[in-house]
Amino acid sequence: MPDFGSARGTRSPILPEWTRPGLPAAPGSDAQGGLLLGRHLAESDEPVAVLLIGLRVNRWRAVRHWLPALRAMTPMLKELAADPSSGLLGYRLLLGPAPRQVTVVQYWRRAGDVRAFATAADRRHRPAQDAFWCRYATSRGAVGVWHELLSVRAGAYEALYADMPRVGLGAIMGLRPAVPRPSGHGYVATTAEQAAATLRDDLGEAGGEVSRPAAGSR
Repeated sequence: MPDFGSARGTRSPILPEWTRPGLPAAPGSDAQGGLLLGRHLAESDEPVAVLLIGLRVNRWRAVRHWLPALRAMTPMLKELAADPSSGLLGYRLLLGPAPRQVTVVQYWRRAGDVRAFATAADRRHRPAQDAFWCRYATSRGAVGVWHELLSVRAGAYEALYADMPRVGLGAIMGLRPAVPRPSGHGYVATTAEQAAATLRDDLGEAGGEVSRPAAGSR
Protein backbone atom coordinates (compact mmCIF):
# COMPACT_ATOMS: atom_id res chain seq x y z
CA MET A 1 0.00 0.00 0.00
CA PRO A 2 1.41 3.48 -0.80
CA ASP A 3 2.56 5.79 1.96
CA PHE A 4 0.07 8.66 2.04
CA GLY A 5 1.95 10.73 4.64
CA SER A 6 0.63 12.14 7.88
CA ALA A 7 -2.86 13.23 8.83
CA ARG A 8 -1.78 16.83 8.20
CA GLY A 9 -1.34 16.11 4.52
CA THR A 10 2.37 15.53 3.92
CA ARG A 11 3.48 14.59 0.44
CA SER A 12 3.33 11.13 -1.06
CA PRO A 13 6.53 9.64 -2.55
CA ILE A 14 4.65 8.93 -5.78
CA LEU A 15 5.89 11.19 -8.56
CA PRO A 16 5.26 13.61 -10.10
CA GLU A 17 3.98 15.89 -7.37
CA TRP A 18 2.44 19.14 -8.56
CA THR A 19 4.49 18.68 -11.72
CA ARG A 20 3.48 18.71 -15.35
CA PRO A 21 5.03 15.55 -16.89
CA GLY A 22 8.18 16.56 -18.75
CA LEU A 23 8.36 20.05 -17.20
CA PRO A 24 11.96 20.90 -16.18
CA ALA A 25 12.60 22.11 -12.66
CA ALA A 26 12.54 25.90 -12.43
CA PRO A 27 15.63 27.72 -11.08
CA GLY A 28 15.68 30.00 -8.08
CA SER A 29 15.23 27.81 -5.02
CA ASP A 30 17.34 28.64 -2.00
CA ALA A 31 18.95 26.23 0.43
CA GLN A 32 16.06 26.29 2.93
CA GLY A 33 14.26 23.19 1.78
CA GLY A 34 13.63 24.54 -1.71
CA LEU A 35 11.86 27.69 -0.50
CA LEU A 36 11.25 30.64 -2.78
CA LEU A 37 11.47 33.66 -0.52
CA GLY A 38 9.17 36.58 -1.16
CA ARG A 39 5.77 36.71 -2.81
CA HIS A 40 5.16 34.97 -6.13
CA LEU A 41 2.23 34.44 -8.47
CA ALA A 42 1.65 31.44 -10.71
CA GLU A 43 1.74 32.38 -14.37
CA SER A 44 -1.97 31.82 -14.84
CA ASP A 45 -2.27 32.35 -18.59
CA GLU A 46 -4.00 29.02 -19.20
CA PRO A 47 -7.43 27.62 -18.32
CA VAL A 48 -7.37 24.83 -15.77
CA ALA A 49 -9.65 22.12 -14.44
CA VAL A 50 -9.30 21.09 -10.79
CA LEU A 51 -10.40 17.58 -9.87
CA LEU A 52 -10.74 16.56 -6.22
CA ILE A 53 -11.24 12.84 -5.56
CA GLY A 54 -11.81 11.41 -2.10
CA LEU A 55 -12.26 8.04 -0.44
CA ARG A 56 -13.55 7.50 3.10
CA VAL A 57 -13.26 4.23 5.00
CA ASN A 58 -16.51 3.89 6.94
CA ARG A 59 -15.86 0.40 8.34
CA TRP A 60 -12.22 -0.59 8.83
CA ARG A 61 -13.02 -4.29 9.11
CA ALA A 62 -14.58 -4.37 5.63
CA VAL A 63 -11.13 -4.50 4.03
CA ARG A 64 -12.31 -6.32 0.89
CA HIS A 65 -14.46 -3.31 0.01
CA TRP A 66 -12.13 -0.35 0.60
CA LEU A 67 -8.64 -1.77 -0.02
CA PRO A 68 -9.13 -2.50 -3.78
CA ALA A 69 -10.40 1.05 -4.34
CA LEU A 70 -7.45 2.50 -2.44
CA ARG A 71 -4.91 0.38 -4.30
CA ALA A 72 -6.40 1.34 -7.69
CA MET A 73 -5.38 4.99 -7.25
CA THR A 74 -1.64 4.53 -7.67
CA PRO A 75 -1.67 2.68 -11.04
CA MET A 76 -4.11 5.23 -12.49
CA LEU A 77 -1.92 8.16 -11.43
CA LYS A 78 1.21 6.51 -12.78
CA GLU A 79 -0.55 5.82 -16.09
CA LEU A 80 -1.59 9.47 -16.39
CA ALA A 81 1.80 10.84 -15.35
CA ALA A 82 3.51 8.75 -18.02
CA ASP A 83 1.31 10.21 -20.79
CA PRO A 84 1.66 14.00 -21.26
CA SER A 85 -1.12 13.92 -23.88
CA SER A 86 -3.64 12.76 -21.26
CA GLY A 87 -4.23 16.33 -20.12
CA LEU A 88 -3.07 15.79 -16.54
CA LEU A 89 -0.91 18.71 -15.42
CA GLY A 90 -0.06 17.59 -11.90
CA TYR A 91 -1.39 16.01 -8.74
CA ARG A 92 -0.82 15.44 -5.05
CA LEU A 93 -1.95 12.64 -2.77
CA LEU A 94 -3.03 13.65 0.75
CA LEU A 95 -4.24 11.81 3.80
CA GLY A 96 -7.22 13.73 5.14
CA PRO A 97 -9.05 15.92 5.87
CA ALA A 98 -9.91 13.27 8.51
CA PRO A 99 -7.79 10.24 9.51
CA ARG A 100 -9.98 7.77 7.63
CA GLN A 101 -9.99 9.74 4.37
CA VAL A 102 -7.68 9.96 1.35
CA THR A 103 -7.85 12.87 -1.08
CA VAL A 104 -6.24 13.33 -4.50
CA VAL A 105 -5.87 16.87 -5.85
CA GLN A 106 -5.40 16.94 -9.62
CA TYR A 107 -4.92 19.76 -12.14
CA TRP A 108 -5.95 19.18 -15.77
CA ARG A 109 -5.84 21.22 -18.97
CA ARG A 110 -9.61 21.06 -19.28
CA ALA A 111 -12.63 19.21 -17.94
CA GLY A 112 -13.04 17.37 -21.24
CA ASP A 113 -9.70 15.61 -20.70
CA VAL A 114 -10.94 14.31 -17.35
CA ARG A 115 -14.13 12.93 -18.90
CA ALA A 116 -12.21 11.36 -21.80
CA PHE A 117 -9.92 9.50 -19.39
CA ALA A 118 -12.77 8.42 -17.14
CA THR A 119 -14.74 6.84 -19.99
CA ALA A 120 -11.90 5.37 -22.10
CA ALA A 121 -12.23 1.59 -22.30
CA ASP A 122 -8.45 1.12 -22.74
CA ARG A 123 -7.54 3.11 -19.61
CA ARG A 124 -7.33 1.86 -16.02
CA HIS A 125 -10.10 4.06 -14.65
CA ARG A 126 -13.08 2.49 -16.43
CA PRO A 127 -12.52 -1.13 -15.27
CA ALA A 128 -11.59 0.06 -11.75
CA GLN A 129 -14.77 2.12 -11.60
CA ASP A 130 -16.94 -0.75 -12.82
CA ALA A 131 -15.38 -3.09 -10.25
CA PHE A 132 -15.97 -0.56 -7.48
CA TRP A 133 -19.66 -0.13 -8.27
CA CYS A 134 -20.10 -3.91 -8.31
CA ARG A 135 -18.62 -4.11 -4.79
CA TYR A 136 -20.57 -1.02 -3.73
CA ALA A 137 -23.88 -2.81 -4.24
CA THR A 138 -23.04 -5.22 -1.42
CA SER A 139 -20.77 -3.04 0.74
CA ARG A 140 -23.56 -1.59 2.92
CA GLY A 141 -21.72 1.70 3.32
CA ALA A 142 -18.30 0.22 4.11
CA VAL A 143 -16.54 2.78 1.92
CA GLY A 144 -17.56 6.16 0.52
CA VAL A 145 -16.23 8.02 -2.52
CA TRP A 146 -16.67 11.54 -3.84
CA HIS A 147 -15.35 13.85 -6.52
CA GLU A 148 -15.64 17.52 -7.46
CA LEU A 149 -14.67 18.86 -10.90
CA LEU A 150 -14.12 22.63 -11.25
CA SER A 151 -13.46 24.19 -14.65
CA VAL A 152 -11.83 27.65 -14.55
CA ARG A 153 -11.14 29.91 -17.53
CA ALA A 154 -7.81 31.66 -17.99
CA GLY A 155 -7.47 34.79 -15.88
CA ALA A 156 -10.31 33.82 -13.55
CA TYR A 157 -8.11 32.64 -10.70
CA GLU A 158 -5.16 33.87 -8.63
CA ALA A 159 -2.49 31.62 -7.13
CA LEU A 160 -0.22 33.40 -4.63
CA TYR A 161 2.70 31.93 -2.67
CA ALA A 162 4.81 33.64 0.00
CA ASP A 163 7.99 31.98 1.30
CA MET A 164 6.87 28.61 -0.05
CA PRO A 165 8.46 25.84 -2.10
CA ARG A 166 6.89 25.27 -5.50
CA VAL A 167 3.45 23.74 -4.95
CA GLY A 168 0.13 23.60 -6.77
CA LEU A 169 -0.24 25.70 -9.90
CA GLY A 170 3.00 27.48 -9.09
CA ALA A 171 4.95 24.24 -9.63
CA ILE A 172 3.02 23.46 -12.81
CA MET A 173 2.84 26.83 -14.56
CA GLY A 174 5.93 28.58 -13.23
CA LEU A 175 6.23 31.55 -10.87
CA ARG A 176 6.85 35.27 -11.13
CA PRO A 177 7.61 37.75 -8.33
CA ALA A 178 4.51 39.61 -7.17
CA VAL A 179 3.57 42.85 -5.44
CA PRO A 180 0.21 44.09 -4.09
CA ARG A 181 -1.95 45.95 -6.57
CA PRO A 182 -2.05 49.72 -6.03
CA SER A 183 -5.77 49.38 -5.28
CA GLY A 184 -4.96 47.07 -2.39
CA HIS A 185 -7.03 44.23 -3.89
CA GLY A 186 -5.02 41.23 -5.01
CA TYR A 187 -1.52 41.00 -6.49
CA VAL A 188 0.18 41.61 -9.81
CA ALA A 189 3.28 39.99 -11.33
CA THR A 190 6.37 42.17 -11.61
CA THR A 191 10.15 42.00 -11.93
CA ALA A 192 12.42 40.66 -9.21
CA GLU A 193 13.89 44.16 -8.81
CA GLN A 194 10.48 45.78 -8.25
CA ALA A 195 9.45 43.02 -5.84
CA ALA A 196 12.64 43.59 -3.83
CA ALA A 197 12.01 47.36 -3.77
CA THR A 198 8.46 46.81 -2.53
CA LEU A 199 9.70 44.53 0.23
CA ARG A 200 12.24 47.18 1.28
CA ASP A 201 9.39 49.68 1.52
CA ASP A 202 7.39 47.18 3.60
CA LEU A 203 10.39 46.76 5.90
CA GLY A 204 10.64 50.48 6.42
CA GLU A 205 6.93 50.80 7.24
CA ALA A 206 6.78 47.74 9.48
CA GLY A 207 10.03 48.42 11.31
CA GLY A 208 10.91 44.72 11.22
CA GLU A 209 12.46 42.01 9.11
CA VAL A 210 10.68 40.63 6.05
CA SER A 211 11.56 37.92 3.55
CA ARG A 212 13.16 38.85 0.26
CA PRO A 213 13.05 36.97 -3.04
CA ALA A 214 15.67 34.25 -3.34
CA ALA A 215 18.49 34.84 -5.80
CA GLY A 216 17.49 33.74 -9.26
CA SER A 217 13.74 33.99 -8.67
CA ARG A 218 11.84 34.66 -11.86
